[in-house]
Amino acid sequence: MADSLSMTSRSSVAELRHALETRVRGTVSFDPGTRALYTSDASNYRRAPLAVVLPETVEDCVAAVRVCAEHGTPVVPRGGGTSIAGNAIGTGVVVDTSRHLRAIEEIDPRARTATVQPGVILDDLRKATAAHGLTFAPDPSTHSRCTIGGMVGNNACGSHSVAWGTTADNILALDVLLADGTRMRVGSSDTDQDFAELARRPGREGKVYAALASLVERHRAEMRTDMPQFRRRVSGYALDRLLPEKGRDVAAALVGTEGTCVFVLGATVRLVESPPARALAVVGYPDAPAAADAVPALLEHAPLTVEGINHRMVAALDSHGASARVPLPEGGAWMLVEVAGADPEEATAAAERMLAALPEHSRPQDSAVVTDTGHQKALWRIREEGAGITQRTPDGRDAWSGWEDAAVPPENLGGYLRDFEALMERHGRFGVVYGHFGDGCLHVRIDFELTTEEGRRDYRAFMEEAAETVVQHGGSLSGEHGDGQARSELLERMYPASLVRAFGEFKRAFDPDGLMNPGIIVDPLPMDEGIRVSAGNRPHLPLLDDVTMDYPEDGGDFGATLRRCTGIGKCRRQDGPGVMCPSYQVTQDEKHSTRGRAHLLYEMANGDLITDGWRSEEVRESLDLCLSCKGCLSDCPVNVDMATYKAEFLHQHYRGRVRPPAHYSMGWLPVWARLAAAAPAEINRAARLPGLSALAKKAAGVAGERDLPAFSRTSFTRAFRRREAKGHGRPEGPRVVLWPDTFGNYMHPQVPAAAVRVLEDAGFSVVLPQGQVCCGLTWVSTGQLDVARTVMRRAVAALAPFVAEGVPVVGLEPSCTAALKHDLLELLPGPESEEVAASVHTLASFLNRHAPDWQPPRVPASALAQVHCHQHAVMGFDDDRDLIARAGVDGEVLDSGCCGLAGDFGFTEGHYEVSSAIGERELLPRVREADPDTLVLADGYSCRTQIEQGTGRGSLHLAQVLARGLDAR
Repeated sequence: MADSLSMTSRSSVAELRHALETRVRGTVSFDPGTRALYTSDASNYRRAPLAVVLPETVEDCVAAVRVCAEHGTPVVPRGGGTSIAGNAIGTGVVVDTSRHLRAIEEIDPRARTATVQPGVILDDLRKATAAHGLTFAPDPSTHSRCTIGGMVGNNACGSHSVAWGTTADNILALDVLLADGTRMRVGSSDTDQDFAELARRPGREGKVYAALASLVERHRAEMRTDMPQFRRRVSGYALDRLLPEKGRDVAAALVGTEGTCVFVLGATVRLVESPPARALAVVGYPDAPAAADAVPALLEHAPLTVEGINHRMVAALDSHGASARVPLPEGGAWMLVEVAGADPEEATAAAERMLAALPEHSRPQDSAVVTDTGHQKALWRIREEGAGITQRTPDGRDAWSGWEDAAVPPENLGGYLRDFEALMERHGRFGVVYGHFGDGCLHVRIDFELTTEEGRRDYRAFMEEAAETVVQHGGSLSGEHGDGQARSELLERMYPASLVRAFGEFKRAFDPDGLMNPGIIVDPLPMDEGIRVSAGNRPHLPLLDDVTMDYPEDGGDFGATLRRCTGIGKCRRQDGPGVMCPSYQVTQDEKHSTRGRAHLLYEMANGDLITDGWRSEEVRESLDLCLSCKGCLSDCPVNVDMATYKAEFLHQHYRGRVRPPAHYSMGWLPVWARLAAAAPAEINRAARLPGLSALAKKAAGVAGERDLPAFSRTSFTRAFRRREAKGHGRPEGPRVVLWPDTFGNYMHPQVPAAAVRVLEDAGFSVVLPQGQVCCGLTWVSTGQLDVARTVMRRAVAALAPFVAEGVPVVGLEPSCTAALKHDLLELLPGPESEEVAASVHTLASFLNRHAPDWQPPRVPASALAQVHCHQHAVMGFDDDRDLIARAGVDGEVLDSGCCGLAGDFGFTEGHYEVSSAIGERELLPRVREADPDTLVLADGYSCRTQIEQGTGRGSLHLAQVLARGLDAR
């Protein structure tokens, strides 16, 4: 696809840029890096924008749109960028309201309304209204990052539309801007007289209402008879909302127009009472069509939601590294039916009555009623993670959106599902079907082959046949996500030609010059044009082959790796659970989200906007604030591993070039620590001298605000060997290798010393690997992969003899343990590495598996536990929870995400502010607030350092806590 800048004259672009920069207070960007961030949303499509505007105020939006009108430049409104149909990308000026326009201007509990700016995140609105026992009802699975403006654009629905309707049903008024800069406030109910008066107003506003009145008069019959009347008819424009019997609801008619008619500046929304208690009935059926057949009977009991999942989705979640946690009833497909009540007992009774009253033909194969909120969350996670976890087929092929949210009247759902499954079989396609069964809306990602010309022809043929199928069942091409580029071309198959023409008239009433998000709904772009993963006519790019990591989950194909991120944006959430993405949570900048970085890497490989490949400064700048925390490896639904991609990029970017000082200092820390062990006291004294310390930090690229780490007076390995020589070890018992990581060996030797005591008390004989060993992590995180591979090869050689004899390995530093279990396989693939990785354990996992009968010492104390990011991502913390509880510790595991130090990141010059801000989000305040007698558990050296330097308080490794218990026996 040609660059939109290259298609516009330099003089006109310069004039547009000058006007935008002069009249908009917010950020105006024409640079390749920012434009590259916005080439994609969560769809299959790629369109390079001319520019990107991040307005700071509503007035900035008005100014930007007026400037674009004056220059004849299209405008693309954008919220969270989670649109799946290609609704939020375009070749004009993208105006992103999600960064700054987040004000909740008013909540009126008595009227049950809220007035918000377009960039307000749904979860933020729900938190604010929860204080009044109210909520905004539409709740798509992207609720943690989607914006109200985006929900208005797509007519978002979510799982509870069965009870409370779609966004259009919950909008009272919209503050909108026309393409020519005219501001209007449109309401949700006007009488014939009101409408006539509005049409007589002077100027553009009056002309708009007059055009709408004329449109209704000419197309009244088709609006009443040719627009399917069920809740999830989202495709096309909702022209029937303009009918007199529907209140001439202009606001609702504009909901779902996908930015093609107006720019939404604000919304007044209806709030509903949140039920005091909810019970979740889980009903199992043999297959999805059988479950769908039971929907009408379930709807008679007025549930809050009826959501469908099947065995393929459960299997996908299990393979993703998690489980449903709650046993599901027997069956091959299940529905989650939520029922309200005044209290848990009443909700449970209502759910049980519903199940008992189901007629014979609708009764489930098996069922359960779940009232525990933790169990309910685990079940809902299966459903909410659907868009991400179904993005790959079980055999690793890509699965795509496109035909992902069609809907039919609920009573037709079973029949439609059977026909859809037959369609999939005819085309030889695989997909996981799930969705809002109570509203007849199905989600599915399908293994289309979009990277070849033949595959795209097959994609078109499938889409056209699927459209015919859904129309035969009285349905809608889209039931939630909008038409976008994916389905707009198919509207003529759903609606008669007269209504398709009426859609054009409706758009022209608001946007006569076609400047608002052109190519969507009206005069649509072809569904198979500009597909993001298409190679098109672009020549083969050697940089995709020239990679160092193995990428085993993608078959070694770096191109497939870059296709993992499809933009659903879970990394843009504001808080947990989990770790991803700490830098975005602080900066709120798209380029610092996992998605933004993935898009930039993709654009680097594409070579259109970012043309200097691995030398790209745009990519380097984006990755600079990546903490390499690996949070995305576990928290991203498609397991994007940005830490690995960053290591790859730094390796390629600095190949044959001088590196930043921190790469030589902290990247080679294991070597410097070994040298410092010769005179640790002298090194420590020198590091504390003010002038010398400042010079050392400057030379090493260390942040001036940080204290340099201190080295221990003696290393752990030296002390261990002396202890052995004196015969103080435990020679009998099964052997276990204790990995002497750099941090424990040279800086905190009290940690491995405590671990030795614990392991020996559990009956094991502790041994160390021979020679100087290291996991290679510091070289990996700084992208010095050739050195890292050499170091890892030595580590494997040192451990292989033990592993061959079945001797397990215990790692104490989570980052080093994760390196041996994960990074090792990326850099040094092969059976020997796999055997080593499988033999490496955390202390807790080793004790739980190899000493299940050992009774840990009692430690009657309260504790706050900070989970290291790499442990969260690679090993998990369940074993630690179990061991902490068995030791009698009353432990609270903080859901604080990354500590912010993250190895070398927080020490590196220029990172201190972000590092500290991440720690201050939750971890550091919670430590300060804790009672002095409360233990602070932190297995990671980085976590302990951040806590100490940020609060002045010490923290302990789990091994140290258990060793304290041994002292008290």
